[in-house]
Amino acid sequence: MTTHEQAVRGIAAILVSDLHLPVPEQVTVFVYDSRRVFERGLVNDANVSPARAAELSDFAIGIGKRRQLLLNDEGADRAGREWLRLIAHEMAHVCQIELAQGEGLAEQWLAEGMAEWVAFRVLERLGMDSMERRRTVSRSGIRNHAALVAARLDLETLGSPRGFTVRHRKEGSLPTYQLAFLMADYLIERDGFDRVVEYFRSFSRGQDRQGNFSRAFGQSIEQFEREVLAYLKSSVAP
Repeated sequence: MTTHEQAVRGIAAILVSDLHLPVPEQVTVFVYDSRRVFERGLVNDANVSPARAAELSDFAIGIGKRRQLLLNDEGADRAGREWLRLIAHEMAHVCQIELAQGEGLAEQWLAEGMAEWVAFRVLERLGMDSMERRRTVSRSGIRNHAALVAARLDLETLGSPRGFTVRHRKEGSLPTYQLAFLMADYLIERDGFDRVVEYFRSFSRGQDRQGNFSRAFGQSIEQFEREVLAYLKSSVAP
């Protein structure tokens, strides 16, 4: 997978065959060669507001939109593990949007956590990583995360795209994404990947955030927050 086209096609095939995700028949891939050009592309090609594009391009190097993948490949190792992880992560967002028939509708922490879970599964399938190693690294990474130290995850804030961005820029991007991955991983282990997929699909029928979560997982977001906080604290205990 040494070209963008090979990477996107290869990863899409794994998403369909292994995870049964609805990859659109056509996904337009935009590749930019610098942060500045990437920022302009978010505005011109993906209809992102200028303010949001400036914010996103400051920390993101890839964005998955409705049947679009936008990548800033400045300095990218196109055959490297992290570049393939990024493409798989953003392709997972493309699939989530396809399921929900819209962007930013589901809980953002679950959208990001599931996208990381999918990306790690892809890397495992390619023989480049393992889920167990990622779990171990993530548990170590969140041990001193502010949310665990304060014993308050605040999924209400992490549930919106804007809130998630504010939190990860304040508390650290890597540990916040590791936290999202571990919460999604816990939910997938408990209820199954298909249930999470159906949760995203439920937004195509109605945009009740609380109701869709409760119907999919049998508990409120607040109840899940208490349950997963206890799990996370026990899993990172020395």
